Amino acid sequence: MTIGIGGSTAEIELEKLKSLAPTMPGISIEEYQARINKATELMSANNIDAVYLNAGTNLHYFTGTKWYASERLVGALLTKNGSVTYIAPHFEIDTLRQHMVIEGNVQGWHEHESPFQCCVDTLSDIVPNCKTLAIDESTAFFISNGIQKVANNLELIDAKPVTAGCRMQKSDHEIAILQTAMNMTLEVHKAVAKILRVGITTQEVEAFIDQAHRAVGATSGSYFCIVLFGQDSSYPHGVKTPKSLEQNDMVLIDTGYQLHGYNSDITRSYVFGEATDKQRKMWQVEKDAQIAAFNAAHIGKPCGVVDIAARDFLTSQGLGPDYQTPGCPHRTGHGIGLDIHEWPYLVRSEQTPLARGMCFSNEPMLVFPQEFGIRLEDHFYMTEQGAKWFTEPAHSISNPFGYPQSEK
Repeated sequence: MTIGIGGSTAEIELEKLKSLAPTMPGISIEEYQARINKATELMSANNIDAVYLNAGTNLHYFTGTKWYASERLVGALLTKNGSVTYIAPHFEIDTLRQHMVIEGNVQGWHEHESPFQCCVDTLSDIVPNCKTLAIDESTAFFISNGIQKVANNLELIDAKPVTAGCRMQKSDHEIAILQTAMNMTLEVHKAVAKILRVGITTQEVEAFIDQAHRAVGATSGSYFCIVLFGQDSSYPHGVKTPKSLEQNDMVLIDTGYQLHGYNSDITRSYVFGEATDKQRKMWQVEKDAQIAAFNAAHIGKPCGVVDIAARDFLTSQGLGPDYQTPGCPHRTGHGIGLDIHEWPYLVRSEQTPLARGMCFSNEPMLVFPQEFGIRLEDHFYMTEQGAKWFTEPAHSISNPFGYPQSEK
């Protein structure tokens, strides 16, 4: 049996878990203001008069205001001089004010009125002769289209140079939040591996993972969870009807949670029982591809070189080429922060230079159709000296978590 896999129960492992609930604060008003200041610099550099931030992670990032997108327009106008004005349904104004960190005036619209006209009229009041409005790239089409229809002589462009331009490079505090979240999820991975048994269902495992996240201090539990056994592990994001665990199945577990809105996201793959020679060999190839990607990450190099390094290594091992399977059917990794997948991406076409504070997943998954899949996913962030792991990669297929032999 693989070391650290099976042999215990949910009750025992939950009892052993200790709260790692952080004492660190969330993002301060001063840091939100620094983000706004940087955004105004980027707006000036890109000839942008104002940015529309829709409800969601961009609104949260710049103002601290947590509000979820719906069929009703809720957002904020950030002007080139750094002012923030909110747009919201009139009946939501008092509630919206309770969620504000960066305060600002709120322009309300009633249900029979056009929220798009409210947005344009407000913009003309706060930015006279506004020529260019950048739209948060996550904004639904009905909102951008509605604004465009009522806007006279107003050019709508993509806000990504501002939103991504700020969010791609994390502050030291953001990195500290991500580090704590990753540490907590790794402890959950260690615990869940020990409760596996023949016949356990994916639903049982998912329920335990949620409980375990709460036990280590994640008050809202798991943010997401993928649990796959045997042949199901060859489907990167799961199957419609997952199977229960059988002896000698490949196990793939991908999970995470949110701390102050920032995501953890770790995947481990191992065998419950005895691995075949092919599984042992390919597990090591997966790990070596992950290391090749990590070693290629250097400040100033295009993000794409990380993906190329992983894929070139896999090709040298007779896998692929490109996205063909057996091999890696998707990019090597993604940025992470308030969104679990955000810019920039580790894909060969990405020319954005690697820079200090960028944070990425590293997961060049191997898929062997109708047999099994192996995904080892850890994250790293860029320092002036190069890439640094948030969590160290899995140790080996026989001892994924690197336990001393005495802790079998």
